[in-house]
Amino acid sequence: MGNWAVISQYESNDAYITKVICRGRETKAHALEELRAVLHTYLPNKNIVEQWRHVYRFADQESYLVVIKGMMSTWQCTLRIAELISDSTDPAVAERAQLEGGAAEVADGPQDRIPPGG
Repeated sequence: MGNWAVISQYESNDAYITKVICRGRETKAHALEELRAVLHTYLPNKNIVEQWRHVYRFADQESYLVVIKGMMSTWQCTLRIAELISDSTDPAVAERAQLEGGAAEVADGPQDRIPPGG
């Protein structure tokens, strides 16, 4: 099982913002399909009156820079996919991501954690 998301990252009013556009895609291919579907329609701010849009593909071909010229400003956002590591289809990644018995042990990689009572 996989749990893939499409995310947007951009700067707004001196703050760096990350938004999840969609989540729960079962495969990387499904997430990439969803990512490519929103490239020409996604707006990081609903008040943008789009005049033009440029889409740049990064070399990994799994992330894009979208430059949108609005009436008063130009927006730049990065659209990419991300996998929830505890649901990774790579058993080594998923195993390292889990905490043993809920203990706060330090593992050799990133971890997902549900706080007590959560």
